[in-house]
Amino acid sequence: MKFGVRLAYFLFGGLLGVLILVFFLQNKKAEFCYLPNCRVLKNIRSKKMTISPEAQQKLDESWVNLDDIRNCTKDGDVDFSRSKEKYKGGTTYIIEGENTNGEPIEIEMVNYDNKVLLKTIKKI
Repeated sequence: MKFGVRLAYFLFGGLLGVLILVFFLQNKKAEFCYLPNCRVLKNIRSKKMTISPEAQQKLDESWVNLDDIRNCTKDGDVDFSRSKEKYKGGTTYIIEGENTNGEPIEIEMVNYDNKVLLKTIKKI
């Protein structure tokens, strides 16, 4: 068999396989979460969140709310160069995102085994 025919068979089979995978994975609502940023945010979202008094004071100022924090843990960017410090038995992560007004904010969260602590909130 010539190379062109083999290549056509290979591409047809690959395309058919991809279409079948898309069809099945679309119904399962599976998500691709193998990158470090996605894995950290998914782990943080899966745990119960507690709020420190300092962060509660910022939330009371009304320029940021809990929906903004949830959006940061969903669509934010983890700054790994400033993260991964140990804090009272947990790991600190700095997450950059935006509030509902489009202003950039930075949240500091401490990830424990069974909970997440919202430590600080800052405007950038």
